[in-house]
Amino acid sequence: MYLSIILLALESCGVSKSSVAATKKYSREQLLRDYAIYESALEESHPGLYWYTSKDSMHAYFNWGREQIRDSATEPEFRKILTYVTAQINCGHTTVRSSKAFARVNDTARIRVFPLSLKIWGNEDYQNNITAVITTNLFRRDSILKRGTIIRSIDGLSINCLFDTMSRYVSSDGYNRTHKFQSISNTGTFGRIYTTLFGLKDKYTIGYADSTGVVKQITIPVYDPAKDTVLRRAVSQLRKLTKKEQKNRRLESTRILKIDTVSNTAYMELQSFGRDYKLRPFFRQSFHNLQKHHVDHLIIDVRSNGGGSVGNSTVLSKYLVQRPFKIGDSLYAIDKRSHYGKYIQNNFFNKLFIAFLTRRNKRGEYHFGYFERHYFKPKKHNHFDGKTYILTGGNSFSATILFTSSIMHQDNVTVVGEETGGGAYGNTAWLIPDFTLPETGVRFRLPLFRLVIDKNIPKNGRGVIPEVASLPSQQAIAAGRDFKLDTALELIKKDKEQQSLKESKVSNH
Repeated sequence: MYLSIILLALESCGVSKSSVAATKKYSREQLLRDYAIYESALEESHPGLYWYTSKDSMHAYFNWGREQIRDSATEPEFRKILTYVTAQINCGHTTVRSSKAFARVNDTARIRVFPLSLKIWGNEDYQNNITAVITTNLFRRDSILKRGTIIRSIDGLSINCLFDTMSRYVSSDGYNRTHKFQSISNTGTFGRIYTTLFGLKDKYTIGYADSTGVVKQITIPVYDPAKDTVLRRAVSQLRKLTKKEQKNRRLESTRILKIDTVSNTAYMELQSFGRDYKLRPFFRQSFHNLQKHHVDHLIIDVRSNGGGSVGNSTVLSKYLVQRPFKIGDSLYAIDKRSHYGKYIQNNFFNKLFIAFLTRRNKRGEYHFGYFERHYFKPKKHNHFDGKTYILTGGNSFSATILFTSSIMHQDNVTVVGEETGGGAYGNTAWLIPDFTLPETGVRFRLPLFRLVIDKNIPKNGRGVIPEVASLPSQQAIAAGRDFKLDTALELIKKDKEQQSLKESKVSNH
């Protein structure tokens, strides 16, 4: 269930083999056949197709997409249409990917790219007042467009206009804008989307605010990695890691526990709930260590956690919850078979799951009753009863929302940061096979189940709203400060001061 950033699949086209793959054209008839299958498969099997977009509106978007296919087109051009239409479903788990053939050749290409990565955010009131600040400039010696510089425009288009256009191509749960902001802000993504929508250029005119706030313009070239001798030299000096070393590094970077034994405070970072990261033994050892070192304040950082195994997120919840909890109030598919089974990944096993583990109700829905009825109990051994602070943001998605929702209402838990990218009311984060279109090979993720986490909260298309907001600022980004972590540490400091004051008053009496 790890959330892929959909527009990473909208690669800009470089040279060599990738340019050949990018310029291969499919006839209008081929594209229309693929498009008809795409539309029909979604209508047949997608359980949330009309969840946040009305049937009439969705059909209007389908018609718009079909009308764009006026002539032959390349795969990237076709994907651009599919990506726009797919994003209108407002389902963060329904995304478009390149064909396997295109991905293979593109992975080997040296691609010229837009050189800037930007952190983009807007007001909490959802008004269209957008701020964009540089986080990375591939031209490392640039003394003007450095980290923290505010960007006002690119090639004459304002940041407000650019975000409004780009966000229409990013899939999200409901009407969530935080996920769109964060997706576009992820390293390299702004440039990929910009290139897809406006083309790869040799030069870009950047409008920026200088240190006094005066808006100026500067022209910068496209970044060509083949000409970066410093980068090539650094890469050539890197020792190739063994498979074991690669695996260990991946594990170490995905789940981290740090304990400050002086302040009895711990920091746990989880970038995934995926099955490949040995999370259960990690949790077991971690909570043993928390008990051993008498930790009373725990920060759990899930800002970059796009989800994974519900089993893993549930295990973590059991170490922290104070009472039994359910995964959700309902979990169901709308059909147990498809006319397009031969194009669906693992279709045989998906059908078996629905046929034998669900029950059809009067409305024709196939409900997975176990998770609708079963209550998971808190762990007794090494259960953590101290104060917990959950750091969230736009990349917090899918199973991460299940984890956060299971404990966020406890008195000893505080959610800190930004609204989660994943929907608070529910999502389609269950069986999500790839669907491969037969003519072009373009793939899209097709969720088969609809999960309502909590039927009693507003169905407003928003994520989990933190109790303590910690929002980005130009100053924090320029200084490279981790503003969300700083906020949590400040809360812990105040809590410890209050606790110390209480203990002092008790001892005086």
